[in-house]
Amino acid sequence: MAEAVPVELRETANGGWQLLRGGEPYLIRGAGGSGSLQRLAEAGANSVRTWGADGVGDILDEAHKHGLTVTVGIWLGHERHGFDYSDPAQVEAQLEAARKVVLEFRDHPALLLWGLGNEMEGYESGDDPVIWAAVNALAEMVKELDPNHPVMTVTAEVGGGRIESLHKRSPAIDIHGINSYGGALSIAERLRAGGATKPYVITEFGPVGPWEMPTTDWGAPYEQTSTQKAAFYRQSYEKAVLESQGQALGAYAFLWGSKMEGTATWFGMTLDSGAKLGALDVMTEIWSGQAPADLSPTIEPIVIDTPPVLDPDAVVKASTAFADPEGKAVSLTWIMRPESGEYLTGGDFRPLLPDIEGVVVTAKDGEATIQMPAEPGAYRLFAYAHDPAGNAAVANIPLRVKGAAKPRMPVPIYEDGFESMPWVPSGWMGNVDDLTLDGDYADDTQSGTAAIRMRYTGTFNWVGVAWQDPPNNWGDEDGGFDLTGASAVELWARGEYGGEKVTFGVGLLASDRAYPDSSIQKTETIALTSEWQRYLVSLEGEDLSSLKTGFVVTLQGRRSPVTIYLDSIRFVRQ
Repeated sequence: MAEAVPVELRETANGGWQLLRGGEPYLIRGAGGSGSLQRLAEAGANSVRTWGADGVGDILDEAHKHGLTVTVGIWLGHERHGFDYSDPAQVEAQLEAARKVVLEFRDHPALLLWGLGNEMEGYESGDDPVIWAAVNALAEMVKELDPNHPVMTVTAEVGGGRIESLHKRSPAIDIHGINSYGGALSIAERLRAGGATKPYVITEFGPVGPWEMPTTDWGAPYEQTSTQKAAFYRQSYEKAVLESQGQALGAYAFLWGSKMEGTATWFGMTLDSGAKLGALDVMTEIWSGQAPADLSPTIEPIVIDTPPVLDPDAVVKASTAFADPEGKAVSLTWIMRPESGEYLTGGDFRPLLPDIEGVVVTAKDGEATIQMPAEPGAYRLFAYAHDPAGNAAVANIPLRVKGAAKPRMPVPIYEDGFESMPWVPSGWMGNVDDLTLDGDYADDTQSGTAAIRMRYTGTFNWVGVAWQDPPNNWGDEDGGFDLTGASAVELWARGEYGGEKVTFGVGLLASDRAYPDSSIQKTETIALTSEWQRYLVSLEGEDLSSLKTGFVVTLQGRRSPVTIYLDSIRFVRQ
């Protein structure tokens, strides 16, 4: 049977802190993400961080196989996703779920720390006492069950009331985990100025974030090149960790792998193809003490010969400089994509945006002639450099085509989990005590990895769920989204057996509310079949300029329980 390796947080003689694992000093040299753990270990890292506990047993086993430790994240609800820390039932259920995770994995030899939550305090002042009370209760429970591993919680930077709240309202927390990007260079100084006495781990660091960079006139942030990001990874680690030992216990670089967040390339030490970027070169040198033998190419910012706002179909000349540190030949590829227009997703899943075909007229030696799309809107031009070994560098520049832009369709309401979508299914109606809603049902999906399972166990009566922005908005708050240009909501649905009666709709808040929906539409009653079928809520000619309620489903009860399944719900333009 596997035995835990004890991890101890010890105060040093000079008033600092040190992490000991198995009695030996342990400085965290890690990363967070879903990339290969074998590759991470080969790069010289010693630890990986997770944000939640889904599949963590396999991660612990794989990490142990490669000599890595794991900070096991236990996801805590976010109010922006509809979690209510004032609801004792929700808080207790969350605590019990955490208890199960701790009991299952507390003796795994790869376990390093428990990480309670990730930015659950929100993005404003971060000092809600009910949230911090729940965090403290969780920490007390974890430490009682597992005295062999310290407990950390993770905040979005350290501003507002975060330092005071963590120290005074969550005294059971041992370590302050901090996600810091542009602010990483000054994090130690700001913690001291704020009165912090607990040690910290930088749980996310990397490039300067989209919210920290200068923007265009239309609000699109400029992105550092991969070469500039690599330099910033080094500076951040040196200042936040190496120069701050005693306060700092180490750091987890973000992101081990790649993801769509802001742009396709903003975060990630590799491209989605797995190609190594300069950030991985830098972190390999920091982790292992030796830089890779074959370094990634370097690249300069893209320069264009016109202002960045252009007429439809206008031609622009773009150029960049690039090189291979070993002097090898480097190829360059130009790609244009629609701009996401969404830069503060809090890590929520977003799908990659498609490449736009036919925009590259000519390309040679770092220069390209680009024809802009005919459709008005925001775009981003990327330049990808690759050396013969497949290592990469990337730069991009935001551009815009003049004119009133229509929303890019489709716009998802639900795709593979509630946490990734603009509206929140927080508006429960009818006989809700007998309603359950599972947004991660994976046994039978129409597409992707998850579907919605809606189950009503009452007899007769009815239930409904409204997708709201902000959460729990019944018309007393502003919010919502402009979906002008959509002609319908498209969705897929099926019943457990067939014959289940439902309605689907958009909008719910009438004009008697302070902040109504700009349109309210719904289908007639539909009898579902047991097979996936496509359904439409027609929105032709409707005012879609302000939809606080993005989607509504109602379900009629009957003598026995009723279960329906929903998937791929989205606004479309037909």
